Amino acid sequence: MHEESERPGDPTAEQVAADLTAVVRRLMRRLRTTSPDSGLTPSQHSVLARLVGEGPSTTAALARAEYVRPQSLRLTLGALEGQGMVERTPDPGDGRQSVVSVTETGRRTLAAVRAAKQGWLSEAIAGELDGAERRTLAEAAALLERLVARGE
Repeated sequence: MHEESERPGDPTAEQVAADLTAVVRRLMRRLRTTSPDSGLTPSQHSVLARLVGEGPSTTAALARAEYVRPQSLRLTLGALEGQGMVERTPDPGDGRQSVVSVTETGRRTLAAVRAAKQGWLSEAIAGELDGAERRTLAEAAALLERLVARGE
């Protein structure tokens, strides 16, 4: 818990949470619109990013990690497979399952999407914020990371 006492006029946690939720939602929407036409839906992007970050996985494990039903994930994986972004191989430990992994096409597509998003955000920060504001934003990013890590 934070040691500093609250001062009169400090925003409540509820106010900050509501404002932060609204601005993060707008930021995410804006970042989605800056991506090249990758043909990825948000759920496809999420699964692809998870596979790149965490490595090959079974459909069941991916469904649990993405908080979706396996049937829904099969549709997402089918679309990604149809675009050549993932491939399935038999699970060596359980022949009834398959292991899904990212192809080079999937890696390149995800990298292009990420580069476009980061490029837009970097340009926006450079064009709108001075050094002190960039430091404040960097501090805010560290605080957000701390909040996110708390729930993991």
